[in-house]
Parts: sequence; C-alpha cells; structure tokens
Amino acid sequence: MSRRSATARTEDGPRTPGGDGAARPRAERPAVSLRGLAGPRYWPTWLLLFAMRAAATLPYRWQLAAGFGFGRLLRLLMRSRARIARANLAACFPELTDRERARLLDRHFAAVGMSFVEMGIGWFTPIERLRALVRVEGREHLEQARAAGRGIILLSAHFTPLEVGFAILEDVWPGVSAMYRTQRNALMDALVRRGRSRFAAEQIPRDNVRALVKALKAGRTVAYMPDQTYLGNQSELLPFFGEPAMTNIATPKIAQIAGAVVLPYLFRRLPDDAGYLVTIMPPLPGVPSGDPVRDTLEWLAVLESHIRVAPEQYLWLYKKFKNRPAPLPDLYA
Repeated sequence: MSRRSATARTEDGPRTPGGDGAARPRAERPAVSLRGLAGPRYWPTWLLLFAMRAAATLPYRWQLAAGFGFGRLLRLLMRSRARIARANLAACFPELTDRERARLLDRHFAAVGMSFVEMGIGWFTPIERLRALVRVEGREHLEQARAAGRGIILLSAHFTPLEVGFAILEDVWPGVSAMYRTQRNALMDALVRRGRSRFAAEQIPRDNVRALVKALKAGRTVAYMPDQTYLGNQSELLPFFGEPAMTNIATPKIAQIAGAVVLPYLFRRLPDDAGYLVTIMPPLPGVPSGDPVRDTLEWLAVLESHIRVAPEQYLWLYKKFKNRPAPLPDLYA
C-alpha cells in the first residue's frame, strides 16, 4: 500500500462530486453479456482475469513485484513486439547508447507487465484504496471549464498505467464519456468495457465522431486518446521525438466544431511504492486555433515532455511510425 494517507484530497481540497457543485450521477455498468465466451479459446483470457482480480487484493509492493515479474516473462514471449519497441526507441532516443536503450526496453516490459496488474487495480480496487494510491493535481481546470459551460476533451495517450489513471475519475469527476476501440478478443472486449464502465457513463466507438461531438456540445467531459488512431485525410506527417509519424490531427477540429476546451490529462506511476500521479493541465494555449497542424504540434510538445519523465511507461509495442509515405524508410522491415 502507498505510504500516503487514505484521505481523498486534490491539491485544492477534498473531492466532491460534480464540477459545478452539483452531484452528477456516477457511471453505471452496462449490460455487457459474457454469454458464449466460455470456450477453450477464451480460457487464457479467463485465467488472466482471475489473476488480475487476485492481484487487486494484494498490498501495493506485492503488486509491483508481481507486475514486474510478469513483465520479465512477457519479454521472453513477445519477441516480435520487442523488435517493434526496439525500433521505436532507436528512432525516438538516438542520443542513448545501445546499452541504455536495452535497459530502457527491459524497464518498458516491466511496465507492460505491471499494466496487467494495473487493470485489476483500476477495475476492482475499492475507491478508498484508489484514493490512497493516486494523487490528482489540477482539478481546478475542470472546474473552470465547467463554469464556462463548455464541453471538455480530456486529451491523453496510451501509457501503461492507463486503467489506474482513468479509474480515479469515478471519484474526481463522475459521469465522463470515453472513446473506445473494439478488441479483437471478444471476451477481452467485454471485460474492458465492463471495467471501464467504472468511470465511463458512456462509451463511444472511436469511429463515431458524430456521437463524440454531440456529447461535447451537451457539455459532457470525454476522455480521448488519439495517439494510436489514424484517420486517413485527418492525419498528417508530423515529428514525434523528431521522427516523422502519421499523426491524428482531428482533436482540434472536433474541439472547434463542439466549442470544447482541450485539457491534457496525463498520469504516471511514481518510483518505488509512492503510487500514481494524475495531472490535469490547463487548456492547450490557443487550441483550437483553426490550424489543426499547429494545435497538434502544441499537444505533441506536451506529450513528449511527459513521456521523457518516465519513457518506459509509454506504450512502445505498436508501430508508431507505420504508413509513412516514400521515401521515408519502413522502420519495422
């Protein structure tokens, strides 16, 4: 367990439901059926679920040990993913030596292993224990946006402690909507939707932009992670750690259409057993400006700065630099 007290506090005092002083309804679990998902092909996923539920009951130091140990196993099993991560790290951190990048890759797999434990923490840990584990800074920015009567885009990215970072929203800012991507594994898809219903009163498919805009125009808060979404003509080749990457530029366009404010929502696991830090930042300066490339570069600067604090906790296992036009090389060939 974290060394901090279990008293629920943000930097501006006790947490209260709702951003305008009025209580908003908490998220209700949707009726996501698991019927027909008990066959042998799903047994590994069921085993993973039982392990996550069990890990959620452990003291935090034991959770860290279990997660890091699982990460060492994944390092041996996921060799193709390790090659992808190695290519990403070489592109983004050319200033590091080969040995330093190898150590970073090892730390990344430890963080990936911990992410499965963090799913259990985020989905099953009682809110009182989450309060003790997670410190939240910057809630006043949510309050100010709510007071102005604007919808809010909580703009984030795929970090390994994702499920913990968003689970605390149940306590900090109930009634959030969230974008989601359908998982290939039908059982995992159902479990993710059930787990995230803890903080998300509404889950919007990632390709349903109309529903997203509607929610924002209604003054709702929407959690959005566009860093792994490529939308054809809504993408541009922009530098990520100095390396050109096809990048989603739709966020500022959506914000402009909906009249929404864009707040970076970032989180990381702290060293040792100190728990987690969630940072809700002020609105991105001048966003939306009418220039989506300029606005996206503003966000990428914030994102890169956050990644550099704990680079092992960004998800490097996917092909960040895929689909680049010629003559740019295929980093994964």
